Amino acid sequence: MTKEIMLNNENLAEISKQLPTPTFDRTSLKVGIVHVGVGGFHRAHQAFYTNLLQEKENASEWGICGIGLRKGDQKIHDVLQKQDGMYTLIVKHPDGNIDSQVIGSIIDFKLGYDTPKLVIDQMAHPNTKIVSLTITEGGYNFNPATGEFDFENADVQYELQHPNDPKTIYGFLTAAIKKRKEDGLPAFTVMSCDNIQHNGDVAKEMLLTFAQKQDAELAAYIEKEVSFPNSMVDRITPVTTQADIDYLKNTYGYKGEWPVTCEPFIQWVIEDNFSNGRPNFESVGVQFVLDVKPYEKMKLRLLNAGHSVLGILGAIHGHPTINACMEDEVFVSYLREFMDNEATPVLDKLEGIDLVEYKDSLQERFANPNIKDSVSRICSESSAKLPKFLIATIQDNLANGGNVKHATLVIAAWCYYSDKGVNKNGESIEIIDALQDQLHQAASKTNEDPLAFIKQESLFGNLAQNEKFTSLYSDMVQKIYANPDIKKLMK
Repeated sequence: MTKEIMLNNENLAEISKQLPTPTFDRTSLKVGIVHVGVGGFHRAHQAFYTNLLQEKENASEWGICGIGLRKGDQKIHDVLQKQDGMYTLIVKHPDGNIDSQVIGSIIDFKLGYDTPKLVIDQMAHPNTKIVSLTITEGGYNFNPATGEFDFENADVQYELQHPNDPKTIYGFLTAAIKKRKEDGLPAFTVMSCDNIQHNGDVAKEMLLTFAQKQDAELAAYIEKEVSFPNSMVDRITPVTTQADIDYLKNTYGYKGEWPVTCEPFIQWVIEDNFSNGRPNFESVGVQFVLDVKPYEKMKLRLLNAGHSVLGILGAIHGHPTINACMEDEVFVSYLREFMDNEATPVLDKLEGIDLVEYKDSLQERFANPNIKDSVSRICSESSAKLPKFLIATIQDNLANGGNVKHATLVIAAWCYYSDKGVNKNGESIEIIDALQDQLHQAASKTNEDPLAFIKQESLFGNLAQNEKFTSLYSDMVQKIYANPDIKKLMK
């Protein structure tokens, strides 16, 4: 190409000479999926799978209409409108290879914060069969301490009084479900694609709690007619940088204003529980199951816990990124021994998963030098993560007579990390944790009481009463305080 052109329908034929673009007839697509929260992850994951399906089977009834409920969604709305719903997906491989393609599964985008009726009508349209969500944990509006719905939210208070002028996802869902019910249309499925445990169950509980307060009769209808499948989603999707935008311009000569970058790995496991039909996603690699919980547990205990093993130990050693940890053979061996000997034995039965292959893929993903995850980001909010990812594994192994050596060293290192706030070289560590002061206070008593840190029952339960664990932990924490050269203890 001799000059820069814009990504849009008019220029698609020209762009297709350089890289893959949609070959299906986008003009024939109808909106079957209304998706709330069109961020990078949705575009690298669900919209990518939908594009694959449309390439393979046409699937014209499953076009996506993006929805933005916040003023902050104006930018992505404007970019996608300018690009006729299309965007470029940039897949960065560990070996440095980069695959790019134009994705065309999104065919419309509506903003709800100033024109709520447009969104309600789209959700209530006869063609809409699924309303999917990537709204982050905060969008579910529950109190993180109690797990209960937050009725103190000002937007919730407003929409309870003004049901035709919704502000939150719950106001929009109830308004649309009510309209469908009045129009004699079947209920749509609410499909959460957020990276939270039991995401469908959470969406259901929160929506029912809201609806009960707004309209008890409608709440009963929702409970009976609306499906909320749980799903496990996975694809590392870093924030788009100016370098990514420049890459498209310099490599292909066209302007794609908001591309998405991601790793090659992708996974979606979802319960086959839909109210009103679903796409044939299994033909493009999505796994449908009766119960997604064993797959969630696999991801938590291997991927998330594995990240924390590298992160905490890497922070003490002084590695800046996860891929830097994976360039260190001591860390690679330690991670694999943890996954094989402590995490794998406490997993539930998994259909359709080769665990050896899955663990191999995790090591490759963590080592990807083009997907740089900082150790400080992985260690952030460890007090919210480790009880779910790592401490639960320790407790399961103690109950089963299993091995806890590798995970226990991570807990001992976390104590030193929380107390000293420096690595083995005395360099300051960035600590980001809502409980930072509490963690520091408990860890700072370690010299007078080696078990002080693990006596925080809200985090560790009754581990401080387990003789097998406390004996191992006391020995490790004293060795780290005597010499924080963590690699000597990892060997």
